[in-house]
Amino acid sequence: MKKYLFSIITCFLIFSNDVQSQNIQSPDEFLGYELGTKFSRHHKVIDYFTYISTNSNQVVLEKYGETNEGRPLFLSFISSEENIRNLEIIRNQNLKKTGLIEEISNLSTTIVWLSYNVHGNEASSSEASMLTLYKLLTEKKDWLKNTVVIIDPCLNPDGRDRYVNWYNQTKSEPFNVNPEVTEHNEPWPGGRPNHYLFDLNRDWMWATQVETQQRIKIYNKWMPHIHVDFHEQFINNPYYFAPGAEPFHEIITDWQREFQTEIGKNNAKYFDQNGWRYFTKESFDLFYPSYGDSYPTFMGAIGMTYEQAGHGKAGLGITTENNTILTLKDRIEHHTTTGLSTVEVASNNAKKIIEEFGKFFNPSENLETNYILNGNLDKIKNLKNLLQKHEILSYQPEEKSIKVFEYNTKKNKILKLTSNDLVITTNQPKGKMVKVLFEPNAKLSDSVTYDITAWNLGFAYGLNSYSSKAKINPNNNVINNPFYKNEINNKVYAYLAKWNEISDAQFLSSLLKVGCNVRFSKKEFSNEGKSYEKGTLIIMKGENMHLTNFDETITELAYKLDKKLTNVSSGFVTSGPDFGSESISLIKPKKVAVLSGEGTSSLSFGEIWHFFETQLKYPLHIINTKDLKKTNFNKYDILILPDGYEADKNIFETLTTYATNGGTIISIGRSLNNFADKEGFNLKSKKDTTETDKNLTEKLVPYSLKERKSVSKAITGSIFKSTIDNTHPLAFGYRNSYYSLKLSSNAFNFIEKGETIGYFVEDATNIAGFAGYEALKKVPNSLLFGIEYKGRGQLIYMVDNPLFRSFWENGKLFFANAIFLN
Repeated sequence: MKKYLFSIITCFLIFSNDVQSQNIQSPDEFLGYELGTKFSRHHKVIDYFTYISTNSNQVVLEKYGETNEGRPLFLSFISSEENIRNLEIIRNQNLKKTGLIEEISNLSTTIVWLSYNVHGNEASSSEASMLTLYKLLTEKKDWLKNTVVIIDPCLNPDGRDRYVNWYNQTKSEPFNVNPEVTEHNEPWPGGRPNHYLFDLNRDWMWATQVETQQRIKIYNKWMPHIHVDFHEQFINNPYYFAPGAEPFHEIITDWQREFQTEIGKNNAKYFDQNGWRYFTKESFDLFYPSYGDSYPTFMGAIGMTYEQAGHGKAGLGITTENNTILTLKDRIEHHTTTGLSTVEVASNNAKKIIEEFGKFFNPSENLETNYILNGNLDKIKNLKNLLQKHEILSYQPEEKSIKVFEYNTKKNKILKLTSNDLVITTNQPKGKMVKVLFEPNAKLSDSVTYDITAWNLGFAYGLNSYSSKAKINPNNNVINNPFYKNEINNKVYAYLAKWNEISDAQFLSSLLKVGCNVRFSKKEFSNEGKSYEKGTLIIMKGENMHLTNFDETITELAYKLDKKLTNVSSGFVTSGPDFGSESISLIKPKKVAVLSGEGTSSLSFGEIWHFFETQLKYPLHIINTKDLKKTNFNKYDILILPDGYEADKNIFETLTTYATNGGTIISIGRSLNNFADKEGFNLKSKKDTTETDKNLTEKLVPYSLKERKSVSKAITGSIFKSTIDNTHPLAFGYRNSYYSLKLSSNAFNFIEKGETIGYFVEDATNIAGFAGYEALKKVPNSLLFGIEYKGRGQLIYMVDNPLFRSFWENGKLFFANAIFLN
């Protein structure tokens, strides 16, 4: 009787589950229109995922954050009913495989994470996410018995809605397939980036953006076995899927390479059946660690990019080079096919995937390396915070002397460790990622790459870096005090604050915004037994009598930013300038403008905008280039020209007049070309004086080798050591050398009539990353940072962008100096 009753219940549950799957609405039914006939705004996509989660026992929807513009970020977990009931157990069992939880794991369920629409105008993928969800629950349920599928339907809702809203407002009815019409040509800045115009697909490791910061928290709680990042490329390109292209970073295992191929073969099977064009093993490499394919790969997953033709150009349909129409329906179908194909391969190989995933995290006997960093304690704290976001362990060492390899000199030496140093070891679960981030120079198997080739975090944060094979124990006696408690002294003459890290500039910004008079010292000095560097901030009580509760205000602002203040009772110094000297200069609040809009790099503008709003927290006036002719530039103390801006003749004359009349122009990257080699300006392009180009054999390069020949003239994100004149206010807070991330081969001579503040010496060469041999010839004796005086004003030239992707932390103080101290 019990057996008979159990059979009835079992049949009922199976029947109920089938009925439930059959009864859920398809995306077409729920949305009220056929997928591919219009673009769905973000909230519609989320509405569908919410509907499914409330009507299926096989789906859990979790909100993990919000964008800058308040749009929600969600993950959908899809699996069998039993797996959904045991979702937390599966997650913990998986973390045991990584060693992040030190217990034996009996995991038998593989985890596939599908990420859609990281670039907002690559909008077919969010549409495909809805169809993929539906098909998994209605047609592919067997795969879910041993697989958890995690779907992020839209990583970049702000960018997606920027594109979708524009397209829905602009398109013809019916849609026009002519590539020349408005609906196929987005206005600046396009839907690709997020609110601050950052490329979120380059931000996975650096986590400068709120979307990334919230995503990696939950990503590292799950650590999936397979991760796919869905993209779109230009309209005439075939579909791209793995395996990836060289260079592969050397930490990528043979298994990861081989299994990419297995997934690719399965994708190819379906594309072959349908006669769809595709390619593999080209263009998209796995080297730079901050992509949606490389970051998961370096965290043990099979990380892959899938690229469908379309992009923001395609709209609902567009004529391609072979006179066929590429439709949104086509794009959705292709992305849905590869998504489902990937889940199929995962389900069919679950046991092997889980086994190999666990092996990735087993420390090799010969791989243990310790990376040691020392220097500015605020910079160490900032780096430690970044590592904590990714659950990468670091610690302060016991004090002893060890043999190390020093990155600055590229020599071995004996280093005395202190409790202020930071140690990051590869002997931890995420040790392979540690190697990627801190090794002196990653091995590059192919010079043709998709992105920058150097990113060492020691250089990026301005810290001294070392590596060692010696065993280094943690110092368990260190007590970390997270905040300075500055004492209020009502008899204080002045408060002093250091100036050598970007949060010092944020402190200055907060002082200026409350109306505080602040000065800085142009010379070193000592007072009451302590020495102070150039750039030290001096806040004198006598100059701030207008502030109610002066002492409380200053100390509270310092506390919020964890800034240590020194209070002194006299302006009569032991050595150096007294506080009434002309060398103690008043920092006047600056009205700062930046150009945006057509003609500027949206990425460069976004970096500046983000820097002012989220780090400096200082007012910025954004002026669109279409409004330049009616702009009164005399209202602004500083005008910033983002990378890529090219002025026409009339605007060039306006800029010249602005500088001549006392304005400051900060010119970044390619915007220097506005002034280079122009009459009346001292900025001169550096020419290659070698005879290489005159050599006939060099000109007769075979067609098949021309791409590689062009690479010889390129610099793709390579690190160079520069010399810095730190006696100039533009370089206050720096040592006499600085490691710059050089992003192009553009080079300029030293400033003859002005100041050359940062430069590359005669034997300068790259210390990490790729630089072509032809490009390397122009770097020696070339400019990095300089100032040209023009009438009563000045132009500040920044050849290399110190705000690039907001991850090169050590460059940001140059920008703050240009705003406040120069």
